[in-house]
Amino acid sequence: MPLIRFEDVQVQFDDFTALEHINLELSERRIAIIGENGGGKSTLVRLINGLGSPSRGRVLVDGVDVEKQGKQVRKEVGFVFSDPENQIVMPTVADDIAFSLRRFKYPAAKRRELVDATLNRFGLQKLREQSPHLLSGGQKHLLALAAVLVINPKLLIADEPTTLLDLRNRDKLRQIFTELTQQLIVVTHDLEFVEDFDRAICIHDHRIAADGSPREVIAEYKRLVGHE
Repeated sequence: MPLIRFEDVQVQFDDFTALEHINLELSERRIAIIGENGGGKSTLVRLINGLGSPSRGRVLVDGVDVEKQGKQVRKEVGFVFSDPENQIVMPTVADDIAFSLRRFKYPAAKRRELVDATLNRFGLQKLREQSPHLLSGGQKHLLALAAVLVINPKLLIADEPTTLLDLRNRDKLRQIFTELTQQLIVVTHDLEFVEDFDRAICIHDHRIAADGSPREVIAEYKRLVGHE
């Protein structure tokens, strides 16, 4: 698994402090990031692949400084946004997945093979020629995930991946996440979804409030927000 290090990280926007005194080492296979809206969860994970920059401190992925070498890091770190519309760029489902392979010099046959395998993996094969914008919210989430995983990153970050999913697609996503060989970091309010993860971190008031086993961290999060 990749090793991610936060070294005394702070993120400041004018007079607003989004994160402060973040010191972390992340090496477990499945890690959950939980906490209230506005507490800094998404800001934290966006630092890992250079979607944001620390005001102080640094973030390293396998020893590589993300701020200085973000392009190199993004080849290994896949990111699925909470709103999948932000990642849909092509006119058909198959083309959207193929678009992720543009940076690789694969022969056309290899690209088709990878796209077909990914469509099958996510149950999207019957929708391959459909406009992504006509998909349901859950299908759009699965497409965004498929378009990231087709490049086989070492680390996958998913920001609120279950928000638009019905029960069937939520269960499908759980199965996909369970079978992943990559390191996985999930930002979520769906606490039950991450109960069996290897580690959970609660971000509260822009700091790390709890870090440990998911059940212990979820219990502390509920105590912090008055839902014991």
